[in-house]
Amino acid sequence: MDDKQQPARFEDLKDDDQKRLRLRVAHFLEAESGFRSGSRHWAQKGEPRPEYDPERTTLTERRLAKVAELKALHPDDARQLGLGQISERTLQRWSAAWPEQGIMGLADGRLTPVLRGHRKITLQVAEAIHAVHAECLHRSRVGMKTKERMIHQFVREKFGTESEKKIPHYTTLLKVWKEWFGPESGRQRYLRSAAAVDTGGSTVTITRPGQVVVLDTTPFPVKLRDDVFGEPITVDLTLGLDAFTHSLAAFRLTPESDSSIEVAMLLRDVMLPLPMRSDWTPDMEWHYPGVPDALVTEFAGHPVAGRPFFAPETVTSDHGSVYKNHHLVQVARTLGTVVLPARAMRPQDKAACERAFLGIQSLLLEMLLGYRGQDVADRGADPEGDAVWTVDEMEHLLATWIVRIWQNRRGWTSTRPPGTPAAGTARTRCSPRQRPATGSLCRSRTRASTTTFCLRTS
Repeated sequence: MDDKQQPARFEDLKDDDQKRLRLRVAHFLEAESGFRSGSRHWAQKGEPRPEYDPERTTLTERRLAKVAELKALHPDDARQLGLGQISERTLQRWSAAWPEQGIMGLADGRLTPVLRGHRKITLQVAEAIHAVHAECLHRSRVGMKTKERMIHQFVREKFGTESEKKIPHYTTLLKVWKEWFGPESGRQRYLRSAAAVDTGGSTVTITRPGQVVVLDTTPFPVKLRDDVFGEPITVDLTLGLDAFTHSLAAFRLTPESDSSIEVAMLLRDVMLPLPMRSDWTPDMEWHYPGVPDALVTEFAGHPVAGRPFFAPETVTSDHGSVYKNHHLVQVARTLGTVVLPARAMRPQDKAACERAFLGIQSLLLEMLLGYRGQDVADRGADPEGDAVWTVDEMEHLLATWIVRIWQNRRGWTSTRPPGTPAAGTARTRCSPRQRPATGSLCRSRTRASTTTFCLRTS
């Protein structure tokens, strides 16, 4: 039986426990930085308080002040917060857990799941399950009922009939199989190839914007026209997505196939502010908390659009030839960026970027003429004849849509940090399944080469 502790997740907590945990975080951040938000840029009214002013107090003094403040609470209130017995050592332990575990490093361990496993799975049964799994990888695909019979046969032949009686019911075996090995819904040869790759044991905890930027390339699902000859062509879309905020920091449209030069230019776009374009409205500008717009414009040399930019610390990509090219590796080394390849045969390492492709497709590209569909069976009668967009026009449309719609979607914090007062429009985004409430794409019945970007007022 696997007795390892299940990784704690914020979603595992009940609503009341989540509120208590947020209060814990506020108290902890005030003791660490002097501000309940964790930064002076998002200071609340009356902050910092004198006993927590980082310019006048040390970290130890702030921690002792916080301990005294919490001990002064009514015992019932302190118990409700889970802080009935707090000391300086508690704050030190939270401080050590915060960089690696984030908000869950401050959670009460009694409120999170403890074990991941089943008491009925004995060592003999666990050995049989792993042996049958290894055997099934080399066989043709079989059902779970067949795997159950193989488990019974393995235990009976190796440990005897008495041990066979301890094998749990089919539903328990099915549940354990999915927990240990996943649903295994893919084709047999792909499962066999994925199992042959060592997945490694290290994990990366993402705690800040710019820490990890995910790069990926996919065929663009809309047929475009060449800017010179007007012939229908296929292009590739390369995205650079910030893994912490899920903001689209940069993108590139490349005719035919991408190259290491295009990916290197994508890294350059991630680091540079995006200039405002002539037809963009003022609400699409970037609003910096606590920094005058004039100062930002003077620093950048032009008005800056509402798209984040930063120097990426780590870049994650798949094992495509353009990402393993020596030129791109040298560019990353020059920029001081660490290249961390995703695990082979593990697309879930780039799940956020893969989902971003589907979000762009469902929210925007499916409404455009020239859309090619999921595959040949779903393709229209003549997508090449329907193609009316040029590469330059599509680049401008994507840039406008990302700044105006994607970076303003509701539900998940995007480019604006939590607690930042709204200026212009809130930099948040919603679930990719939802339609944007702030705008839509409208097209006339004639095949014009442009599409009107309409903003709904209701």
